Amino acid sequence: MNGTASFPANPSRIVLTGFMGAGKTTVGALLAERLGWDFVDSDRVVEARAGMAVAQIFERRGEPAFREAEAAAVREACGQSRLVLALGGGALEMAATRDFLAPLDDTLIIFLDAPLNTMIARCMAHEKGPIRPVLADHARLAERWNQRLPWYRQAHLTVDTGDLSPEAVVERILQSLDPESGERTAAQLARGTRKPGVPA
Repeated sequence: MNGTASFPANPSRIVLTGFMGAGKTTVGALLAERLGWDFVDSDRVVEARAGMAVAQIFERRGEPAFREAEAAAVREACGQSRLVLALGGGALEMAATRDFLAPLDDTLIIFLDAPLNTMIARCMAHEKGPIRPVLADHARLAERWNQRLPWYRQAHLTVDTGDLSPEAVVERILQSLDPESGERTAAQLARGTRKPGVPA
């Protein structure tokens, strides 16, 4: 990813990136449902293959091993079209993942943004969500957020989720693709067609 890629004119794949609590999994599942596409969460793929939660992988195998498994999951998922893919919050820290995604001219990368405190509050309020030991260390979270922000900002499109419901975020995404009609955009993408793209 270099921040200069043109807005995909007819995306066959949508990748959601952003920090923990930005809404990638929830929005991704809803967006895929609207489009009639498949949805994949890279964290869930890694967990299924490892037979343990992300937090356990970090603890037992270390972050480098997790990032390698994550990069492999992203590469495999992007072999599929008509797909919405939610990346893990730190996926773009891996140069191999950025370099893989950058040349995919049929892939739309969307950064789901929100104030850091909002995202932390969402994670802490999600009782059935993944275990995130790092939530106890707000200073470390802020450091990670600032480290990742330049990579997030290189996405084709940024949507602020701070004050929006997941459903409203999906509408915003579809309207950004075709300001005249989000409903028509969903139908066109589901059929694999769309009007010429809106500039990034």
